[in-house]
Amino acid sequence: MGRRVAVTGLGAITPVGHEKDQLWESLCNGESGISNIASFDTTGQDVLIAGEASDFEPSKWFDKKEERRLDRFTQFAVASATLAIEDSGLDLDKVDKSKAGAIIGTGIGGIIEIEAQHKVLLERGPSRVSPFMITKLMANAAPGYIAIKFGLQAANFSVITACASGAHAIVEAFRVVQSGEADIMVAGGTEATITPLCVSAFNNMKALSTRNDDPLKASRPFDKDRDGFIISEGSGIIILEEMENAKKRGANIYAEMLGFGMSDDAHHITAPHPEGAGAYIAMENALKSSRLNPEQISYINAHATSTPLGDMIEINSIKKVFGEHVKKLSVSSTKSMLGHQLGASGGVEALICSLIVGKGVIPPTINYETPDPNCNGMDFVPNEAKERNIENVMSNSFGFGGHNVSIVLGQVR
Repeated sequence: MGRRVAVTGLGAITPVGHEKDQLWESLCNGESGISNIASFDTTGQDVLIAGEASDFEPSKWFDKKEERRLDRFTQFAVASATLAIEDSGLDLDKVDKSKAGAIIGTGIGGIIEIEAQHKVLLERGPSRVSPFMITKLMANAAPGYIAIKFGLQAANFSVITACASGAHAIVEAFRVVQSGEADIMVAGGTEATITPLCVSAFNNMKALSTRNDDPLKASRPFDKDRDGFIISEGSGIIILEEMENAKKRGANIYAEMLGFGMSDDAHHITAPHPEGAGAYIAMENALKSSRLNPEQISYINAHATSTPLGDMIEINSIKKVFGEHVKKLSVSSTKSMLGHQLGASGGVEALICSLIVGKGVIPPTINYETPDPNCNGMDFVPNEAKERNIENVMSNSFGFGGHNVSIVLGQVR
């Protein structure tokens, strides 16, 4: 079984707010963070909307030298980790740094730097390419810089499993604490991919919504008229800490991480398994790992990105796992407000689930206007937040490559 693991700190950068309280208030009010893209010239693009963290000011977190040497995805991660550590109340000067580490997921890494330096190469020649390019673009820059900033010497690496990256990172950090290898882990996901190349590529895969005329209503999981996901950016970081240590120091414990399940569809590089086989395995294994019956789960934060196929298959898998209990489950998709933060989404959603456990309030699925008969028979918490008694919650994250992760969090007993 291993040691118990507590969630003691939360930090986020998102399109609807930075730090946990602002994020929580926005979500419970059903506020969308989707708007017209401002970070680059969208001339010629079919997709003109995204979920940008437009209020993020790097100068608040970094001096000019640091800012120039960090890609935006790493800036997000370091800022979120700083918020999470502050929120945890940990005094790192009194912590054994060899027992504290960081594992951060990202789907793509420093794509902004790759695009910028490729342009330099073509326009100004090889001699003008930045010597800092490699350390800016590499995916492991995010956990690496967090370790440097805070002196964390335990397990430190990045996880790259597309949209499951943040969740996989939390699972790996959980296992490190559970096994005794470390007592404190900084874990989650980060992503910054709102670029001309990424938007073009995702659009040409037919993955993105083209509801450009109504950005606030473009992300509509489970709705009959959904037409694709909204690319988004940001970071979500949680602090995982050995339970007895957390209690001993009087930490504010948001939730206990009880278990997880992981799987792969082994079917197609982008399309989910038509019968949701991988999603089913992940959720089943998460229940077994947590030693819970289906009836003990109150809420699921669905992966549900607002794609026609993906949402339906996830719901069918949930019905298969939870049987008659689906009638009592609440299921919502916070991506209806945040958009799809790709590799960051699992971190942000685990953070949200940690808050739900303590507050007994479920953020809604907004833009749920026309029920899809293929996704019916469940409480999707439509359009307004809902109070309910919360015992345990599950967070699903699925990614290209067929990767599936389900995480279970619960009240501390």
